[in-house]
Amino acid sequence: MIYRNRRDELENQLNKGALWAITYGDLMSYLMIFFLMLFAASLSKNDKAKSRKYEESLMNIQKSFGGKKDSKGLERAKAQENEEKVVSNLKESLETRELQNVLQIQSTEHKVKLVLTEGVLFGSGLADLKDQAKKVLAPIAAELKKVPNDIIIEGHTDNVPIKGGKYSSNWELSMARAYSVLLFFSEQGIEPRHLAGIGYGENRPIGDNASIVGRAQNRRIEISLMKTD
Repeated sequence: MIYRNRRDELENQLNKGALWAITYGDLMSYLMIFFLMLFAASLSKNDKAKSRKYEESLMNIQKSFGGKKDSKGLERAKAQENEEKVVSNLKESLETRELQNVLQIQSTEHKVKLVLTEGVLFGSGLADLKDQAKKVLAPIAAELKKVPNDIIIEGHTDNVPIKGGKYSSNWELSMARAYSVLLFFSEQGIEPRHLAGIGYGENRPIGDNASIVGRAQNRRIEISLMKTD
């Protein structure tokens, strides 16, 4: 009986002596999370790509220690993953159709832009889509409607004045062309609330209007998929 009491007393003393290790471990964990939060807050607002990575890392650490889940962060990461899949599928689909000479895909921090030359979509001075244009735009619409992102369609022309015909100016023609693409996308199942059309006319050239090649570059449609912030 005496032996058992002494053994229990010894175990109690040992357990009391080990309590500091638990407190110390918790303190180190919270300090690590605290300094990570300070570091993430000090990041430049312009460096969104790095900021997202640190936010995701911090969120994973918080989860490991029983912290609150950041549902918005998870949703944002999922949206970005879906955007990357859409862009990858677009590139594969359009490359198989041999459209390199009439289409360009440009990606920035804020959007993915598809640039289509006028010739593949419209006749000279017209805003009605060609049959060939619908074959080009259909696979684009099929991919874009997989994500709930905003899509902006821009119409551009060269600076050669319009003489006669349905449209009185290049500005009007560019808006009509943007609307034709917008309407086609809506018919293909993209929600209208995600679609916007703009006509810039000759006011935003990317080529030299003094040359035939430059004017051809300026006559274009730009389709921008806006990325998740």
